[in-house]
Amino acid sequence: MKNIVREDGAARMKRIHDDIREIYLADARPWVVGYSGGKDSTTALQLIWSAISELDKERRTKPIYVISSDTLVETPVVSNYIDVSLKRIAQAAVEQDMPVITHKVMPEVDKSFWVNLIGRGYPAPSRRFRWCTERLKIEPANDFIRSRVAEFGEVVMVLGVRRQESATRAQVMSLHSIEGSRLSKHSSLLNAFVYAPIADFSTDDVWTYLLQHASPWGNDNRDLVAMYRNAASGECPLVVDTSTPSCGNSRFGCWVCTVVERDKAMEAMIDSGEDWLTPLLEFRDMLAETQDPKRKLEFRDHRRRTGGVSFIGDTDRVMPGPYTMDFRRTLLRRLLETQRAVAAEAPPGEAPILIHPNELQEIRRLWRTERGDWEDSVPRIVRETLGRDAKYIEPDWVSEDAVAFTAEDGELLNGLCEEADVPVELVMRLLDIERGSHGLKRRHGVHTRIEDAFRLEWRDHDAVVAERRLAIGMTAANDAAIVDDDELELPFDPDGEVSR
Repeated sequence: MKNIVREDGAARMKRIHDDIREIYLADARPWVVGYSGGKDSTTALQLIWSAISELDKERRTKPIYVISSDTLVETPVVSNYIDVSLKRIAQAAVEQDMPVITHKVMPEVDKSFWVNLIGRGYPAPSRRFRWCTERLKIEPANDFIRSRVAEFGEVVMVLGVRRQESATRAQVMSLHSIEGSRLSKHSSLLNAFVYAPIADFSTDDVWTYLLQHASPWGNDNRDLVAMYRNAASGECPLVVDTSTPSCGNSRFGCWVCTVVERDKAMEAMIDSGEDWLTPLLEFRDMLAETQDPKRKLEFRDHRRRTGGVSFIGDTDRVMPGPYTMDFRRTLLRRLLETQRAVAAEAPPGEAPILIHPNELQEIRRLWRTERGDWEDSVPRIVRETLGRDAKYIEPDWVSEDAVAFTAEDGELLNGLCEEADVPVELVMRLLDIERGSHGLKRRHGVHTRIEDAFRLEWRDHDAVVAERRLAIGMTAANDAAIVDDDELELPFDPDGEVSR
């Protein structure tokens, strides 16, 4: 393919600018520009900005929303870069009278990474099941787009996607193209259309453009070049559908990503002098260790979140469920220790908040209501780990009601259940059912909930496996060798059903 920028560059830039202005002025549909801070989205936004700025102010009437996705677990160096860039974009829009509005989209607290991983016990994402992408990226971006569709009827998404990114990307772009139009249909959102101004750019075209054209909002594009060089990485794009390339390929993205075997981008940043990121890499590597097939049941419950037990095929091998409560407590403590270590070493103004107070509140709620955490572990772990650290503001813990159980109650219950040889978790569930119905005039549903509780699996792993072996005629001597669960089981479904 011919080089778009270097071959008759001025004429080609004029043609692209004319194209952008023509599409912008063709209708009243607002534009939503996906900005990830990387080279491709920066190039697309600069082209849009430069083209629209050449219009008379009276014609710059249609809003251009610049949205950036914050998963709340972004690599801190990249997250800081995007935050600074968005502030500059917003300020420059006011100064230059541009119809640009910046907006950061992020997941709802109950969908956040830590609430799902630590609160609900979802295992670290794997190749077979990236439960994070839908919740952290696609849903927040699509919610924003839908809100604009509801307001304006239709929108045009401007994305920095290129056919050269991959054969899959080129195929998807062709599949959704509209004959006779420079726009294409969005793959999943109704009344949303896609415009890709750099669709035919090569990687060289992108870098040449960025180095030859100054940022309209005052960034130094050489800083972007340096960030890529230090990370030896590619761009993590704004994800708006499942066809958008994932970040699990040593790209800029989430610092907790366990989809890849090694986080080469983070390693390269540390080798380039960002030593303060080391605790993040160590935490990420610890998460990755929980995916070792031989060790999964060290970290994960043998029961699903629904309380049942599933087996892999016709074997006696238990399909691992969510992380155990003990390990979730360990994860929370390690995460807070990591936050404290990073805060102590990070350059001024760059220390990230790894977990936010509202996430801690939600984790606490889930542990108390779903797992019977009578000892109220979250506030205790926060205080023991962070103490009176002035750099971190402890959440204003929501007080529990008068019938909440305490750690002392838990100790007494443990002793009584041990004497009676009754599963303590079963009794805790029954007491929680009774507490939940406290004060209700109509209690007809209580008996059903009690019956449901008794139907759940309360035996330990060994007892469950022993029964399974009897059922399928196996003995310990006939145990199959341990292999990678990813090769045998369907993707983990955190809510207890097998994902299809």
